[in-house]
Amino acid sequence: MGSKFEQKVNSSEWLLTDGATGTNLFDMGLMSGDAPELWNEEYPEKITKLHKDAVDAGSDIFLTNSFGSNALRLKLHNCGNRAFDLSKISAEIARDVADTYNREVFVAGSVGPTGEIMQPIGELSHELAVEVFHEQAQGLKEGGADLLWLETISAPEEFKAAAEAFSYIELPWVGTMSFDTAGRTMMGTSPAAMVDLISSIPNKPMAFGANCGTGAPDLLRTVQDFAETSPNSILIAKGNAGIPKYVDGHILYDGTPELMAKYAVMARNSGATIIGGCCGTKSEHLLSMRSALENESLGAVPSLQQIELEIGSFSSQIRKIIKENKPKRRRRRI
Repeated sequence: MGSKFEQKVNSSEWLLTDGATGTNLFDMGLMSGDAPELWNEEYPEKITKLHKDAVDAGSDIFLTNSFGSNALRLKLHNCGNRAFDLSKISAEIARDVADTYNREVFVAGSVGPTGEIMQPIGELSHELAVEVFHEQAQGLKEGGADLLWLETISAPEEFKAAAEAFSYIELPWVGTMSFDTAGRTMMGTSPAAMVDLISSIPNKPMAFGANCGTGAPDLLRTVQDFAETSPNSILIAKGNAGIPKYVDGHILYDGTPELMAKYAVMARNSGATIIGGCCGTKSEHLLSMRSALENESLGAVPSLQQIELEIGSFSSQIRKIIKENKPKRRRRRI
């Protein structure tokens, strides 16, 4: 039957996940260069508020404050030996929040990239990457996470290492990569290549997709690429709230709640099941997204022309032909 999370995803037309972690913590006082993961100990009440704001806004899934709680990233803050503990604490805080609600809310253990470049281009070996990801995942599991959530990955080698590490942890997992200019990750991976990658690994994620990147229009285009290449997969869309702008010494995102509501509906209509926001996405955005998903019926796949008209311009024109609306996409349930 699978875990409760797997059963929920397979029986739902859509689920709302949360918004930003880093940009919301900056609003709470986190300084550039500080490790957000240390706030799990220093300011647990602020992390609790971050999570509660997301769930109160309607999120069914929210991510732990553990994006960088692996040994390689934490060593930059002289606490590389605390990866397990900080990961566990992040999940414990999130678990306490989730358990206060009388509806089903799932804790996703956030796992970001190691911060190192893997062989053969860099020096990080597959074996060490597996060890690093396993330590973090084990802490998240012991802290009470319902699933593992790999995010913002650029290199296929790193995705493979995390998949192997997660195979030793008895939790479902999902994975997203970040696609930037020209529809590829920083290391050159295309959406089609990501699908090929997932088909080649033994421990496949139960859902996959895209997060962050250059903006919601580009992310929607990526989701459509996934849906075309792998039509029976459970897809994730977690786009930024507009485009970042530097205002009075701070980075602000210009996406309004109304724009993010349109994005959420378009993401669902494009084939995504798990929908949320990334950088710049606040609780007011999530409230609008939830309302739109609840009140607007499943519609046709939006054309790229419609996305550009209603959401904003693409960062690069990597397709020459604007596609016409397609029939509704029906997702397979297992």
